[in-house]
Amino acid sequence: MPSIKITRRQALASSVAFAGSLALPSFSRASTRPLITHGVQSGDVAHDGAVIWSRTDREANMVVEWATTESFSDVRRVQQLAVGEPTDFSGKLALQGLPSDQDIFYRVTMVDLADSNAVSEPVTGRFRTAPAGLRDVSFVWSGDTAGQGWGIDESRGGMVTYNTMLNHKPDFMIHSGDTVYADGPLAAEVELKDGTTWKNLVIEQKTKVAETLDEFRKQHLYNMMDTNVRAFNAEVPIFYQWDDHEVTNNWYPDEDFTNDDRYTVKSGNLMAARAARAFHEMYPIRSHLTEPYRVYRKASYGPLLDIFFLDMRTYRGENNANDQPEGAPFLGPEQLAWLKRELTASNALWKVIAADMPIGMIVADGEAFENSANGDGPVLGREHDIAELLSFIKHAKVTNTVWLTADVHHTAAHHYSPDRAQFQDFEPFYEFVSGPLHAGTFGPSQYDNTFGPEVLYSKYPSDEQGQNMSPAEGYQFFGKVDIAADTGVMTVRLMDMADEELWSTQIEPLRG
Repeated sequence: MPSIKITRRQALASSVAFAGSLALPSFSRASTRPLITHGVQSGDVAHDGAVIWSRTDREANMVVEWATTESFSDVRRVQQLAVGEPTDFSGKLALQGLPSDQDIFYRVTMVDLADSNAVSEPVTGRFRTAPAGLRDVSFVWSGDTAGQGWGIDESRGGMVTYNTMLNHKPDFMIHSGDTVYADGPLAAEVELKDGTTWKNLVIEQKTKVAETLDEFRKQHLYNMMDTNVRAFNAEVPIFYQWDDHEVTNNWYPDEDFTNDDRYTVKSGNLMAARAARAFHEMYPIRSHLTEPYRVYRKASYGPLLDIFFLDMRTYRGENNANDQPEGAPFLGPEQLAWLKRELTASNALWKVIAADMPIGMIVADGEAFENSANGDGPVLGREHDIAELLSFIKHAKVTNTVWLTADVHHTAAHHYSPDRAQFQDFEPFYEFVSGPLHAGTFGPSQYDNTFGPEVLYSKYPSDEQGQNMSPAEGYQFFGKVDIAADTGVMTVRLMDMADEELWSTQIEPLRG
């Protein structure tokens, strides 16, 4: 890893310009207007609604108005929401009763709870609701934001992959996880191999691993300090997943950090609870009635597409050899049963399974394993959940499933087939990998033949380039999916931050 030098003075000095957006101001409330600190976001868009998020600098009423015209000539206001310290002055409101397949323009203002005459400048955004009928669908996906010590370098344009994706004007984005790196402190400067210096924008909460609720919250708010991210968030609705770095690298329930000197909090469950709260507070994710911090969910996007978002982190057992003949906890029985029900009930042509980890690529955790893959051979350990799901999809005659993921910090296209597999009770399918959005690039990975993966394409650093390649090298990736309304053909493209198409394929749908 490149040498990293940092002092507390450097860290605090680099964040002076942004201090007002991350801490309560010291000026008189009566003489000032509230400030919307981190822009606006929309997410979990449906045919008749979406969730709107924003944040202010004080106790205020969050006011959201929406219209079907950019001039707001037909503006409608929804019930306002009081925000304050319990959510770090952030709030999210669900819009309902929207027309389907319609451009929606919205604006957010904050009204000081102590002075109703003090109203913030409005911040506007837009999104398009999901269609009820046939139309072309286009979306992007990726993951892994601000990891491995690579934060916002404004002299290099910041997180420019977000701007590249925005230029495609997608209907929505899937963020496949590792939305933040709560375990990855930032240095003010990092020396690069070419002799130049990477200069991170640094705030105090990013100079150490996150442990407190405030520190976890500021991990997410840090990314929104980037102008590219804020512009993207205002124009493109996002479906968020999480993986491990929202808590710490390779975490699992009941993990103990007694031997990790970086942490004063030793309970993995305590840190995960704080991280989950921060994650759901800082993103426009719909809350589940019986499990408020649930990540797995379904999104319907018209007759062409249903998306099934998985959570491969919350319900797993410990990371170990992953070789139990009887299986090991991974997806959890409730999530697995939910996924089977929803796949069977889906009438959409395409069923995208959005996973936060790949299936057949081995992701190691020291001598243990992180995902389901554990080396060549029969189904063992966590692979039982994947085998059960794939077998169910075959026998329930669920067609046109495609898997999308990130996590491994390079891009790849995989095809799985029983003809190449140790386990053979499933139908062939594709899995596409893309990332990082703005983090170190790694690769390659070894593969596990249990489900017969074939690598159709991959791009990652060479041995000479080394691991943890900085975003300055250009190895930042996202994927783009287009589904044609007239033919139903799905086109998948693997793209880089310079908007170069690296690889693509067209998949013909099966029609029952």
